[in-house]
Amino acid sequence: MTSAHRGTIFLETARIVAHHSPAPEQWLLTLEAPECARRAAPGQFVHLQCDPALPMRRPLSLLRVNPDQGWVEILYKVIGQGTRQLAQQQTGQALSVMGPIGQPFRPDPQRPRALLLGGGVGMPPMIFLADRLRRDPQAKPCVFLGSELPFPFPIRPSRVLIPGLPADAIGTLALLEDWGIPCRLSSARGQPGCHAGYVTDLARAYLTPLDAATRDQTALYACGPEPMLRAVAGLAREFDLPCQVSLEEFMACAVGGCAGCVVPIHTANGIAMKRVCVDGPVFPAAAVYPA
Repeated sequence: MTSAHRGTIFLETARIVAHHSPAPEQWLLTLEAPECARRAAPGQFVHLQCDPALPMRRPLSLLRVNPDQGWVEILYKVIGQGTRQLAQQQTGQALSVMGPIGQPFRPDPQRPRALLLGGGVGMPPMIFLADRLRRDPQAKPCVFLGSELPFPFPIRPSRVLIPGLPADAIGTLALLEDWGIPCRLSSARGQPGCHAGYVTDLARAYLTPLDAATRDQTALYACGPEPMLRAVAGLAREFDLPCQVSLEEFMACAVGGCAGCVVPIHTANGIAMKRVCVDGPVFPAAAVYPA
């Protein structure tokens, strides 16, 4: 761990407060981890022990945190040995958690209209960011989420009008609408209430009718698979908007020591190899996907 991160990443023995599967192969895990909960910011992640017998940890994004009650919530998909063993852990058991890790999203107060785009396992950081932004009376977040799997949260028809969107985009996450945040969903798998397409389709439809003054107050934030992030970066260039993206990479140590998660980042001095774990995971979109 480099000196810049000493004292900011905590190792805790966390008790499982709740653990259930709201949709096939997807799990919601709540951990009692007060040090992490007090310091976590949207876009950061934890490096979690999936089973006491499994030495290699897994990096998992934070969905929500409650600093007062000392818990963090994680949404994960079962995709390999580690997450398969994690899904077997029961309420009351203890797991070692390291976090919070990484550079978070940094909302621009000069651009209070925040358009949040999440795809697949990239949804949790955007829900965390939405939760944080709703506590700012100046912020005006709007959230578009896309998934090819069933959404792991209750969906209902939205009562909030979002101008410009396709007629089939009527569903919203009940959680976000209860928070007072406009939200729409997309899926190429024909899920009810979802736009039949990509989350970037919704973003384009939302951005196109904005006047110049509104656009000057807008910024993009995204997390999801690489093709989606590349498309979001293209939208940011097209509409001349600042954009931050959260990257996902395989990693071993998650604290900057192994350099196993480096990616090329474009800087004023040329390409620099940056570590997704501690230099990211959030980067300016233009630095990751230049024109």
